[in-house]
Amino acid sequence: MAEPPRRLSLPPGYRIPRRRPNRAQIIRRRLFALVILAALVALLYGAVRVALGHSSGGDSTPTVVKPFTILFPEGFTRHDMADKIATEVHKVAGAGDVKPSLSGSAYLRLTRLSSLPGRYAGDSKPRSLEGFLFPATYDYLASTTARQLVNDQLVAFRENWHKVDLRYARSRNLTQYDVLIIASMIEKEVQAPEERSKVARVIYNRLHLHMYLGIDATLIYGLDLKQSQLVSHLSSPNAYNTRNHYGLPPTPIANPGLASMQAAAHPSKGSFIYYLLKPNSNGHHYFTSSSADFVAHERLWGYIK
Repeated sequence: MAEPPRRLSLPPGYRIPRRRPNRAQIIRRRLFALVILAALVALLYGAVRVALGHSSGGDSTPTVVKPFTILFPEGFTRHDMADKIATEVHKVAGAGDVKPSLSGSAYLRLTRLSSLPGRYAGDSKPRSLEGFLFPATYDYLASTTARQLVNDQLVAFRENWHKVDLRYARSRNLTQYDVLIIASMIEKEVQAPEERSKVARVIYNRLHLHMYLGIDATLIYGLDLKQSQLVSHLSSPNAYNTRNHYGLPPTPIANPGLASMQAAAHPSKGSFIYYLLKPNSNGHHYFTSSSADFVAHERLWGYIK
């Protein structure tokens, strides 16, 4: 009877060496890899041509799509921004064959109600996105939608809001939303940048003393007034009339920039309760803690008789 073949006894850890491919196999493998690479390059090139708006005619030079820009200044309301969008879209459409997808009406609709403000106010009440639409210069393409633009503004808001230290405001029992409301009032009231923190201090002091804030910019926003129409509306019961309602207005009255946000969170030191616009001063104010001093300057500068 034949003896079965014996298996080789190999040392521990020893592996039989793999057979190297011959020259023909190497060439075939390299050719296959080149074919795959060429196919990927062709697909990528086609995608780039589509993205760059390459003409399907005889011109082989791709057309680079140049983005348009839109500037939202600090202190713009969401209605101001919608009007700016409508103006820019009309301008771009009238300058050539491009018809942007942006729409002022769509922008207003998307920013009318959101649950986002409630997260900053500490409740679940839907509110408009007023205050959260960060003012800056934004690039957009013809295909950019209002939703994409709003999202870009919210991303910019979050990036800037994270730079604001809210510890002092929290120590005064103010919510994040309260600080944003104060920032919006500062943005509408202040022309001289160095006065932002002083106006913030006036607001903090008046809130602490349970005084009316008396900031007419809130009523102008609430009734959508022109400045010249204000006097006849000062007794309005509107919730934004801070001459007749204690505390802060219900929502921000504009979209503030970072400087006003930081001033709202870090008011200057002082006992200021009043401020009055100085005549011929390029927007500078006089600040005082005395009502008698305030009235005296109103008479001195011709605000009252």
